[in-house]
This record gives sequence, structure tokens and C-alpha cells, in this order.
Amino acid sequence: MSNLIDIQSQIEKLQKQAESLKAKEFNNTVAEIRAKMKAFGITIKDLGLKSSQKSKSAKANKTNKARKSKAAGIPVAAKYKGPKGETWSGRGLTPKWLAALLAQGHKKEEFLI
Repeated sequence: MSNLIDIQSQIEKLQKQAESLKAKEFNNTVAEIRAKMKAFGITIKDLGLKSSQKSKSAKANKTNKARKSKAAGIPVAAKYKGPKGETWSGRGLTPKWLAALLAQGHKKEEFLI
């Protein structure tokens, strides 16, 4: 009867075999695809793909956007507190309650937490 360690060992060996086969067959598969594309006159645009140069820069842009959006979703501790308990982190647009108080002659520093 096989135990967990034996099964994990078998899985690891099979994964290595799969990677080896994939590496061996990769170039032949690409050549076959290119030959069929040429025979049928299929372009990258027909497949709905972009050229490798553009796709690399598109991936970089998506990565940068993902980084920005992740940072945008992180809550930040309040830095200012208004007289009615309103709070503001100090990021983004000044809230209406603070803008009104500033217009009355108050200073931001008065509302620091």
C-alpha cells in the first residue's frame, strides 16, 4: 500500500517528466502552428492577439495598474478629525466638512488626531 510520501514522490517524478516532454515538443509545436498559419493566411490579428512586442508592454502596463489599484484599496488611518466626529486620512480631495472649516479661518493642524 502506498503512503503519502510515496505518492508525493511519484507526483514529483511525473511533473518532471511532463516538463521534459513539454520542453522537447515546444519547438515542434510552434513550427507546426506557424506552418498552418502560413498555409491558411492566418495572422496574429486574426487570432485576436497582439504581437509579442506589444503584448510585453501591455503586460507591463497591466502589472503597473494592478499595483496602483492594490495600493488604492488599502485603508489608511485617519489623520484629521472634525468637530462632529468626521475623519479624513489626509489623502485625496479635502472633505467638505474640512473645506468649510478652512474657509471660516481654521487651520488643518487644529484637527490633527
